[in-house]
Amino acid sequence: METNHFSRLNQYRSMWVLVLFDLPTETRKDRKAATQFRKKLLDDGFQMFQFSIYLRFCASRENADVHIRRTKFNLPKQGKVCIMQITDKQFGMIELFHGQKEVEPETPSQQLELF
Repeated sequence: METNHFSRLNQYRSMWVLVLFDLPTETRKDRKAATQFRKKLLDDGFQMFQFSIYLRFCASRENADVHIRRTKFNLPKQGKVCIMQITDKQFGMIELFHGQKEVEPETPSQQLELF
């Protein structure tokens, strides 16, 4: 029986955290704040999905809550930020297209979870 490293995870319990944002970039200070916010997301294990959409796989709701709290702590003073959670099952139903060609979603990198 072939299993992948996500087989032990429940698709309804494991979560994807998406951070969507629209940050001002008119001034040098605005651009610096936006860059710092994106860097902090990357440092916390988020991956860029699109320029203003970052996502992160979390093995549990509790783990997702940790990363959401960190994101809230790092919110920039200006701009709009949305934090959304969806289950792995819901994320698995995503349809991705590059132009008119459908592409397979990338499998997330395995996250190290310490108890």
